[in-house]
Amino acid sequence: MSRLVVPPALDVAQRGELKSAVEGLPSQAGIELSNWNWRAVRRFVRDRFGLLLSRSSCLNYLHRLGFVLKRPKKRLLKGDPARRAAFVGEYAKLAVAARRTGAKVFFADEAHFQADADLRGQWVLKGEPAPVDSTSPRRGEKVSYYSAVCLETGEVAVMELEGNSNAGTPTAFLRQLRGQHPEPLIVIWDNSPAHRGDAIRAYLTTPNLNLRLVNLPSYSPDFNADEAIWGWVRQEATANQCLGTRAAVREKVGGFFTDLTQRHEEVKRRCRTVLQANPLRPANVDLTLASV
Repeated sequence: MSRLVVPPALDVAQRGELKSAVEGLPSQAGIELSNWNWRAVRRFVRDRFGLLLSRSSCLNYLHRLGFVLKRPKKRLLKGDPARRAAFVGEYAKLAVAARRTGAKVFFADEAHFQADADLRGQWVLKGEPAPVDSTSPRRGEKVSYYSAVCLETGEVAVMELEGNSNAGTPTAFLRQLRGQHPEPLIVIWDNSPAHRGDAIRAYLTTPNLNLRLVNLPSYSPDFNADEAIWGWVRQEATANQCLGTRAAVREKVGGFFTDLTQRHEEVKRRCRTVLQANPLRPANVDLTLASV
């Protein structure tokens, strides 16, 4: 007569101890591995409780305890927490001011696209490799862009750069943006030296320019809504393809931006950041905000 074999089971206290361990680093639990996986769980349970779990049992316990596998994001330790927190409040005031005056707020950034394969995750049959062909094009086969996104309207502005970026590039982009939008403009971007150079300062003296520049806190790319645009381009237009030439990159990326003119609602949804999650301050707040 066959006997039902029940795999080792962890009691409530043991499950709680395992959960606490996985919330930290394996090294903190005495496991010499850099990351938690089923092997690390198996070793922890064996060493701590004297039980030997199968691979599937280890993975099942991780799921039952509420863990999921995610691709991590960098936590930029050089970012000043106080300045970041202050900027969240300042942005809320800025958004109120923009609504009062009818100004458009654009988040701007720069990105580069190489002609070689931009490797991203892809679905393949279990056990099969995921090769991507590459002709190893020269590093010079690339295209660079400035873009800016307005989360209130879903509009995206883009400018392809001629050659490499220089001190005059951001000024040229601001001129283009100003020419495309007659409303008062507020442009939020990072602290690149090119964004506060002589060319920019001279441009800001233009009479009746009605354009305001605001710098993000240092090391705060997660505040810049335009970062999502670049990830989106790579996901939909260039992922796992060796385009080979600058012309092919231009065609692919340009087609993506042309398509975005019909996807305003998706732009507004996909490009939100923690800044937009912060509730707006009351309308009687002080609306002053330092700008370049």
